[in-house]
Amino acid sequence: MSFATEFKQFAMKGNVVDLAVGVIIGGAFGKIVDSIVGDLIMPVVGRIFGGLDFSSYYIALSGQAAGLALAEAKKAGAVFAYGNFITVAINFIILAFIIFLMIKQMNRLKTEAPPPAPAPPPEEVALLREIRDSLRK
Repeated sequence: MSFATEFKQFAMKGNVVDLAVGVIIGGAFGKIVDSIVGDLIMPVVGRIFGGLDFSSYYIALSGQAAGLALAEAKKAGAVFAYGNFITVAINFIILAFIIFLMIKQMNRLKTEAPPPAPAPPPEEVALLREIRDSLRK
């Protein structure tokens, strides 16, 4: 079998295609969640905590002057950007919560199949039951 044929068989398997679709949709969904967190939730959280933006919190490790924007501080040297980590962690928690709600809803929407009807007993068992019932009378 040629390499191209073998690769085509691998790439066209259902699991690989499903995974590719999941990765693409996950990437797009991640951008939506980033926007929700960055544009809707973090401004509200920042407002609650005094109007500050978490993503700009950092500790200068290379002696940068205080008060620089995070991008400028990174250009000047190493920084410990814990505010950015807080933003990413909140992003992850929201994403995990949304996925949990989606899976919960999908499980709820699944129709549970009724249990299968019991199989009729073998013919010998049915005959033995008839004999037993007739002997009882």
